[in-house]
Amino acid sequence: MVRTRFAPSPTGYLHIGGVRTALFSWLYARKHGGQFILRIEDTDLERSTPESVDAILQGMAWLDLDFDEGPFYQTQRFDRYNEIIEQWLAEGKAYYCYASQQELDDMREGQMARKEKPRYDGRYRDFTGTAPEGIMPVVRFKNPLDGAVVIKDLIKGEVVVQNSELDDLIIRRSDGSPTYNFTVVVDDWEMKITHVIRGDDHLNNTPRQINMLRALGVEPPIYAHLPMVLGEDGQRLSKRHGAVSVLQYKEAGYLPDGLLNYLARLGWSHGDQEIFSRDELIQYFDLNHINGAPGKFDADKCLWTNQQHLQMQGGLQLARHVAPHLAAVDIDVDQGAELSAVCELLKERAKTVADIAMQAHCFYQDPTSYDEDTRAKHWTTASAKPVLQSLLQSLEDLSDWSATSIHDVMLAAGKDNGVKMGQVGMPFRLALTGSGQSPAIDQVAMLLGKQTVIRRLVAAISLL
Repeated sequence: MVRTRFAPSPTGYLHIGGVRTALFSWLYARKHGGQFILRIEDTDLERSTPESVDAILQGMAWLDLDFDEGPFYQTQRFDRYNEIIEQWLAEGKAYYCYASQQELDDMREGQMARKEKPRYDGRYRDFTGTAPEGIMPVVRFKNPLDGAVVIKDLIKGEVVVQNSELDDLIIRRSDGSPTYNFTVVVDDWEMKITHVIRGDDHLNNTPRQINMLRALGVEPPIYAHLPMVLGEDGQRLSKRHGAVSVLQYKEAGYLPDGLLNYLARLGWSHGDQEIFSRDELIQYFDLNHINGAPGKFDADKCLWTNQQHLQMQGGLQLARHVAPHLAAVDIDVDQGAELSAVCELLKERAKTVADIAMQAHCFYQDPTSYDEDTRAKHWTTASAKPVLQSLLQSLEDLSDWSATSIHDVMLAAGKDNGVKMGQVGMPFRLALTGSGQSPAIDQVAMLLGKQTVIRRLVAAISLL
């Protein structure tokens, strides 16, 4: 069975580069009827924070990237890691290194002076003497001295690294805590991971990890190293490019499927298709069509993709995303128009659910002010007040509260007052919404309901 994993370090927020890695791992597992595991790699005790863990879990939940097992925390597995380290020490696969920091600094300075690659020179690899006093040793893995590691990467192709290029990696620090590269190896083995899909910034770690897996007597998983996501300027993705917490995309009003669709297309393709449902992504996803070149994050394209998904959603689906935005500004959606109908009406004019929420305010709150430019143009004419009075009178008597009937009332008000439809619609729109812009005002009036429309017309007329 295919088993993939997403293994973030909780040393910061979950940004879109990490989300794309999680998405590709999730899609591969779902495509093959496999399992997706979430592992929190929190061995960096100084930088890992509970807030970052929470942000990762919240981001995964919002994106609905559901995991079959986990979250597993590496800090809860230290006893197991140390058990294997002690076993390796006994078997001669690892050793204590007593090099002081000064000793290591001097070693590297000498290597650089000789124009050699700075690296640990293995000086304590076969040490049998008396341990120096005052030194808390680290434990290093005895990397093979000859031969080569061949990585058959599903994206990069075959990558060959000579063991002579690799030094003996620290697997346990002097404070007793195991290191990242070692804990990853143990976890991938014991969690039966079959495919490791991760960023190519980890490619340099892979030969070391393969050697440690072989020291455990197990075959490595299959690797697929994804090209990095860059900014539009070709530089490493940063906050100025949009590499903010994924939860900020939620706050900005992106739909989970809109953001995931964009990230899936950032380096992967299925013909010329741009817009995919989640089910289509699972159906079509493969690793063969991942571009070997870095993807460039395009904020405008991301927003466009989100807009396409917005138009595909029904009002009921959108309401679930819009409601929290309205609740955040103390708008009670139970005291006004049906939110699903409001979303259906407003989605054509929106790119994000935040846009819908902003336009939706007028369906739940009477205007407290009126757009000055629209007011100066449409409420100062002599016809505005009689038009609104005609509308008020006819709407009070209207029994069939439908957009068609309201439209007929507007036509009649224009005819009775000798004005064009625009001279009816704009004063009416301003009275109901406080703004000069909205969807068709007969539709707005229908959703607001008779009682609200009458109340707002009375308030507007009193100002004229």
